Amino acid sequence: MISIMSDWQHIFVDALMKTFEQGAVLFRREDRVHSMFLVRSGIVALERPLTDGTALTLNVATAGMALAEVSLFATTYHCDAIARVNAEIAIMPRATFLSALRKQPDAALSLIETHAKEVQAQRSRIEILRLRRVSDRLDAWLELHGEPPTGEWIRIADQIGVSPPALYRELARRRK
Repeated sequence: MISIMSDWQHIFVDALMKTFEQGAVLFRREDRVHSMFLVRSGIVALERPLTDGTALTLNVATAGMALAEVSLFATTYHCDAIARVNAEIAIMPRATFLSALRKQPDAALSLIETHAKEVQAQRSRIEILRLRRVSDRLDAWLELHGEPPTGEWIRIADQIGVSPPALYRELARRRK
């Protein structure tokens, strides 16, 4: 099937650009939702602070990804947005973003397609995380994604919910 959908990211072409230093807060949980965000560069984590002082990472947005788009129809944000590294973010008023989606059905369909793929990826990740052994988690991840590029194994450890040393032990075991 040939996709005739336009890319939803073009909606942000005239958006305000802002740079956030590592550790900077874009918004806090329970702040009122006024804006939509597109990560142009860097990494931004959506985190929910827990009572024990730690934070539960709900999502990590990288270049080309919308940020907190699930808040599009919410009154307040349900988490904090923290720049994990320096990040450049396109920021647009929520009303402007919604208006653009109403006027551009192909962009709206493209956004839905993007989110459907993200839901599929999250469901796969949940199933991988349910596996007990590191070897089973790694096998499942590799079956879905194939071998990562050189230097990307550390990212895989996080995705399958194991420590880098545990993953590297499993990789060393497989090389023998």
